[in-house]
Order: sequence, then structure tokens, then C-alpha cells
Amino acid sequence: MLVLDASAVLAWAFDDEVGGPDAIIDHVTEESATVPAHWVLELTNSLIIGERLGRLSFSQRQDIQARIQRLPIRMDPELPVQGWTRIPELAIRHRLTTYDAAYLELALRLDVPLATLDQDLRRAAHKAGVPLFE
Repeated sequence: MLVLDASAVLAWAFDDEVGGPDAIIDHVTEESATVPAHWVLELTNSLIIGERLGRLSFSQRQDIQARIQRLPIRMDPELPVQGWTRIPELAIRHRLTTYDAAYLELALRLDVPLATLDQDLRRAAHKAGVPLFE
């Protein structure tokens, strides 16, 4: 299991993104992943913006969303509690958005690797002692 940041899935969705997320998606398919509750909104918002900007067609967005929904991904129920306490503390300490700090908090709490292509989040994970999925 690992914590899956939206950046890894979005790189998989958009052909022109860098990062080679196929290994991450293969791992998730075989082992599962956990995500903070805002993950689905972060993904769907980015996909809708991609459609608006012409990076995806309507049918491509629908197909990508369906493929993502089939992945064995568990939503962590602790966001409402951690969002008032530990997440803001991590955001301040590591100069992250609270959205990104939610991934870091989850990986710390579950003691699992973090899969992300976001450089600020990777740096914060390294400082916090969270292993990165490579």
C-alpha cells in the first residue's frame, strides 16, 4: 500500500505531463492505495480544467475518470479531524498547501510510502522521513 498524490494520477491522464507514472499505477493496481478525502475533487477539477483547455475531449475525460474509479483506492476518513490539527501544522512546518500536507500527514500516520511527482511534497516527505515510491 501507498499514499497516492493526485499529481501521479494526473501525469498518467495527460500525455504531455512528465514523470512516467505507469509504475505507480501498476503498483496501485496490484497493492492498493489510500488517499485523503479531497483527492477525488482535486482530480476531477484538474480533468475538467484539462477539458476546458482542450487537453482532453469530453470522452477522454469520461474514460480517464472511469479508469481511475476502477483502481483499488481507499479514501481515508480522518481528514475532518486531521484537517484541524496535524495537517495545518505540517503545512506550516514544510511550507506546503494544506492539500499537499494532507498527503504527507496520511503517509506519516499510516507509515507507508508516498507516490507523488510534486517536488515540494517530495522535499517535505524527505525531511519528514517518509519514503517515496520510486
